Order: sequence, then C-alpha cells, then structure tokens
Amino acid sequence: MSEYLTKEDKKKIFAEFGGSETNTGSAEGQIALFTHRIKGLSDHLKVNKNDNSSRNTLLTLVGKRRRLLNYLAAKDIEAYRKLIEKLKIRK
Repeated sequence: MSEYLTKEDKKKIFAEFGGSETNTGSAEGQIALFTHRIKGLSDHLKVNKNDNSSRNTLLTLVGKRRRLLNYLAAKDIEAYRKLIEKLKIRK
C-alpha cells in the first residue's frame, strides 16, 4: 500500500504549504497532503493493478482535492496559481 506519513512529515508539509505546522485546516496544506497521498497511491496502483480498494481511495482523494482547489480558486486565484505551480499538478 502507499507509504504512511509520520507526524514529522505531515508537520513539514503543513509548515511548507499551510503557513505553520499547526495550521492543518488551511486549504493549501490539505491540498498538498492529498497530493502526496495521491502520488503514493498512484505508484502503488502501477504495481498492483487489481487493488480496487486503493483505486476507490485514490478516486475519493482526487475528488476531495478537486473540491478544495475549486474553493481556493474562487477565494484567492493568485494563491491557487502559486500552489498548482509549486505542486506541479497541472501539465
């Protein structure tokens, strides 16, 4: 399955994208966390093609990230553009 994130890894992600390591509610931090989990699940599914449980989890995470990105784009378009550039989630 995908790698588990330690508390320290999550704190690093939220510190980098959410402003501070305790700001776990920020949209930017949550999007970055979902992106990390999505990359891990994508790698897992390349090897384990028939793992439907992980596939459902992946689709759920992609949907959650999409909703948060839509919210961020409506709220602050500049922060949205910086975030997608930093995370490299658009081609």
